[in-house]
Amino acid sequence: MKRNALLLALLCITICSYCQQDTLKELEEAVVYSNKFVEKKKNLFQKIDVISSKTISNYNTQNSGDLLIASGNVFVQKSQQGGSSPAIRGFEASRVLLVVDGIRMNNAIYRAGHLQNAITVDQNMLERVEILYGPTSTMYGSDGLGGVIHFRTKSPVLSSNEKIKTTGNGFIRYSSANDEKTGHADLSIGGQKLAWLQSYTYSDFGDMKMGDNYPAKYPDFGRRSMYIDKINGIDSVVTSKDDRIQYYSGYRQWDIAQKLLFKPNDKIVHSLNLQHSNSSNIPRYDRLQDVKDFGGSIGTTLRYADWFYGPQTRWLAAYELHVMHPGWFNELRLNINYQDVKESRQQREYRRYDRFDSRREHVKVAGFILDARKVWNNNELNMGVDGQLNDVNSVADRTNLQTGVKTKIDTRYPDGKNNMNYFGAYAQHLLKMADGKWVLNDGIRFQFVNLHSTIIDNSFFNLPVTNIKQNPFAVTGNIGIVYLPNNQFRFTAGIASGFRAPNVDDLSRVFESSTADKRVVIPNADIKPEYTYSFDAGIIWKKDNLLRFEITGFYTLFRNAIALAPYRLNGQDSINYNGTIAAVYANQNVNKAFVTGVNARVLIEFNKMLSWDNTISQTYGRYIRSDNTKIPLDHVPPVFGKSSLNFNSKKFNADFYCMFNGWKKIKDYNPDGEDNGKYATPDGMPSWLTLNLKAGYRITDIITVQFGIENITDRNYRYFASGFSAPGRNFIMALRAAF
Repeated sequence: MKRNALLLALLCITICSYCQQDTLKELEEAVVYSNKFVEKKKNLFQKIDVISSKTISNYNTQNSGDLLIASGNVFVQKSQQGGSSPAIRGFEASRVLLVVDGIRMNNAIYRAGHLQNAITVDQNMLERVEILYGPTSTMYGSDGLGGVIHFRTKSPVLSSNEKIKTTGNGFIRYSSANDEKTGHADLSIGGQKLAWLQSYTYSDFGDMKMGDNYPAKYPDFGRRSMYIDKINGIDSVVTSKDDRIQYYSGYRQWDIAQKLLFKPNDKIVHSLNLQHSNSSNIPRYDRLQDVKDFGGSIGTTLRYADWFYGPQTRWLAAYELHVMHPGWFNELRLNINYQDVKESRQQREYRRYDRFDSRREHVKVAGFILDARKVWNNNELNMGVDGQLNDVNSVADRTNLQTGVKTKIDTRYPDGKNNMNYFGAYAQHLLKMADGKWVLNDGIRFQFVNLHSTIIDNSFFNLPVTNIKQNPFAVTGNIGIVYLPNNQFRFTAGIASGFRAPNVDDLSRVFESSTADKRVVIPNADIKPEYTYSFDAGIIWKKDNLLRFEITGFYTLFRNAIALAPYRLNGQDSINYNGTIAAVYANQNVNKAFVTGVNARVLIEFNKMLSWDNTISQTYGRYIRSDNTKIPLDHVPPVFGKSSLNFNSKKFNADFYCMFNGWKKIKDYNPDGEDNGKYATPDGMPSWLTLNLKAGYRITDIITVQFGIENITDRNYRYFASGFSAPGRNFIMALRAAF
C-alpha cells in the first residue's frame, strides 16, 4: 500500500503541481497570531501554515471545508455535502480545536465522530486562516490534541486622513457539478477613529453530481441507483434517472457578519464583533443510502425516508478591548463573548408515518479571555486567563404525521441539566538569544474543567447512573528550540503535551449507528480525560529565492484515548432500539495509542511569475490493547497531497494542479470507530488523482473574472471515511469586484 501511494504521489508531482500562492519571501516574513499576539512564524518551533485572503480568493472554494482541502495539508471528511470534518495528524472532530477570532468554537457537544461546524465560518469573510499542527493545550486549553484551525475574519479599516475610507469586495459564482449559486458582498466605511464593516454571503447548492470515470474494479461504486420520494403522499422507492446525481444532497446557507471598531487614541481600541450563520435543512446523505433488511421473501429497501440535520444556527457576539502599554505590560487584550448554537437531527423510516423523530440541541456558551504581553531584553512573555461556560438543553419527540400527536422519546443528551465549564491560566515564553541563531519556546498551562449532567426520565434505558459529575484538572506545557545557523537553514525540535476533558457528548450521549453496524451507544460516566505527548522535528532549507524544502516529522503518544467498545447495559450486550436489535457500545478509555507521520513540501520559483509547489503527508496510528495487540487508530487518512504549476502576472494568474489520495485498505480501518468502512468498497477506499485548472483575469483595477475546471478527467472518488462522493467534472465561473 505504501509503495503504491508513493508511486502515485511521485506521478502527480511529475506531471503537475499544487499552488499555495506563497512566495519564498512571504513564507520567511509571515507573521502569525497563534501565540495570541503578533509573532514572526520563523521564531516558533511548532509547524504553522497560513492561508492569506489573496489565496482564499484565488482558491475560489465553496465553503471553509473545501478551503482547508485546498491548503494541501489538511484532510477533510464528508458525510454529506453540507459537512466538512477536518483531520490533523490523525485527530478529528472534537480533538481538533476550531477557533474564530481568538474564541473557541468547540463546545460541550462537539462529537468525536465527524463534524460539520467548520462550514458555519464564512470563508469569504476571512482575512486569513492559521493551521497549527500538534498539541496546542498550552495556549488554548482542552481539545487541541491534533492541532488548531484558527479563522481570523476581516476587520474594519480606519482612515489615515480626514477623508472617509471606503473599501469593499463582492462576487457572484456558479459551479456546474451542484448547480451552485453564491453571492457575497462586504463593505467597510472608516473615519480616523470609528470604522464599520458589514458582510453578507448567500449560497444555494443543488444535488451534487459525481464523476463518471470509475475505477475498473468498482464500476458501481457510489452510484445512486434509487432513492425514496413521495408519490401521492406515499413513500415510494424511485429508480434514479441519472445514478451519478446524489439526490437529496443539496442545501442553502447564509452568513452575516458585522464589526464596529472605535480607536479614541493610539493606545486603546474597542471592537464589537457580531456573526451569524444559518442554513436550510441539510440532508444526511450517507444515512439516506442505508438499507433495511425485512427478512424472508420481503427483501430489502432503503431504510430512511427522511434523515436530515435541521437548520444549523450559530450566533456570536464579542466585545474586545486592546490596550497598548498598560503599565508593566506592552499589550493587553480583553475579550468577552457569547455564542448561541442550535442543531437538530430529524429522521423517519420508510413508510413509518407514525414516527417522525426529532432531537434538538441548544447550546449557550459564555466566555472571557484576558491576554497580556511583556517584552524585555531578548524575552517575550505572553500570559493570560480564560474561561468558558457551556449550557446544553436537549429535547426530543416523536410526531405521528397522520394524527399530529407528539410523544416523548429518548433525548440525544441527558434531558436535565448539562453544564460544562472550562477555566485556565497559561504563560508562553520566547527567548531570542543574543547571537540571533537560537530561539527558545517554553510554556505551561493549568486547566480546570467542571461537568455536570442529569437524567430526569430514565424510563427508556433504565441506566444505572443518572447524575454524572467530573472535575478534571490538568497541567500541560511545551518546550522547543529553533536554530537558525544562517540564511539557508532552519532547524526546529520540541515536545508538547495535550489535554482533552470528556465532554457531554463523550460521557452522556445516546446514539444509533447505521443499520450496517446495528449498534447503539449509551452513556458511560467513568471515562477519563485524554492526554497526548508529542515530539516534533523539522528542517527548512532554502536556496536564495529559488528553492525551498521543508520536512516535519512527529511522534505522538496518546494516553487514555476514548474509543467505542462493546459494553453491557444491565448485564445485556444488546437491546431493542427503534425496532432493531442493536449491540450495546459505550465510550471507554483505551490504555495506549500512538500516531506518527511526516509532512514535506518543495517550492521552486523559476522566476517572478512561474512557480512549482508540492506537498505530501503520511500518517500512521494504532491503538494498543491490554494484550499488546494493535488495531488501527480511526480518523487516520491515507497518504495525500497536492501539487501545482502556478503562473502569476499583473493581470493574469493560472494554476494547473493535481490532488491525490493513496489507498486506504480495509484492514487499516478501525472496526469500531468512525472510519465508515460500509461506505467504501470491500477492499477499502481506492486511491485517486484529479487534474484541475483555475485561472483569473483582471479586466480593470476593480473587476476580475475567474474560470476553473475541477476534476478534468471526471474521476469518480470519495475521501476516506466519507459516505458522500466528491464532485465530478466541475466548471466554475466567478465575477469579482474589489475597491
